Amino acid sequence: MKFAICNETFQDWPFDKAFAFARELGYTGIEFAPFTINENAYEITAAERVAVRKQAEDAGLEPIGLHWLLAFTEGYYLTSPDADVRKRTTNYFGELARLCRDLGGQILVLGSPAQRNLLPGVSYDEAMDYAADVLRGAAPTFEDCGVVLAVEPLSPQDGNFLLTADDGVRLVEMVDSPAVRLHLDVKAMSSEDKPIVDIIRDCAEYMVHFHANDANLRGPGMGDVDFVPILQTLQDVNYDGWVSVEVFDYDPGVEALASESIRYLQACLEKLR
Repeated sequence: MKFAICNETFQDWPFDKAFAFARELGYTGIEFAPFTINENAYEITAAERVAVRKQAEDAGLEPIGLHWLLAFTEGYYLTSPDADVRKRTTNYFGELARLCRDLGGQILVLGSPAQRNLLPGVSYDEAMDYAADVLRGAAPTFEDCGVVLAVEPLSPQDGNFLLTADDGVRLVEMVDSPAVRLHLDVKAMSSEDKPIVDIIRDCAEYMVHFHANDANLRGPGMGDVDFVPILQTLQDVNYDGWVSVEVFDYDPGVEALASESIRYLQACLEKLR
């Protein structure tokens, strides 16, 4: 099983320091929030893309891809009834696909609740149609760049659209492209009535990426969620993608979040041997 960590976990650490520390702890992959490079992907130069990729690879980390795709951006919205806004969003996803490719990654995780929540007067079904329209438009670029966009269901605490894995699957099926699949996140799954292991089994054929965290917004092992059955189920369904640590509560500090998370995940794996 391959463990990675999201780079915003390291807050204001320089990339070279963060990457070296992650590799020292045992992570082998790094996942990028684009805003840690520049809030506007169009403004990330070719030279910057080469430099960031080289920093990661020199540290012994494989760039996985991007998440927080629309954070800190303006003018983009997944579920807008405005066709021009949807077109701009489609085009921006295309640029994110090129950025992902240039950094050496293959996965785009689409969370970004602030840019997908239901707008006034827009029904849930209409929002699904609008989201599918945006993603269908971008899918050829995803395919050309060799990347896959992974739709991320979130919890009700994060927003009001795509709150279950089943709805994520519904959107994936509406888009109907091999370049648009499903992402699962432990924190989000913890908000569902269905047990996490059942969600993983039921969605296995769609899943291409996985975030490890706790319902308390910290890292795996830093709350009440037991990851032994979760990792067992990932093995059972032959999941061969990344298990990437993503946190939202940074109070424990960078060192504790990064080190305790992977130490716990490795200990869980040992129990499965």
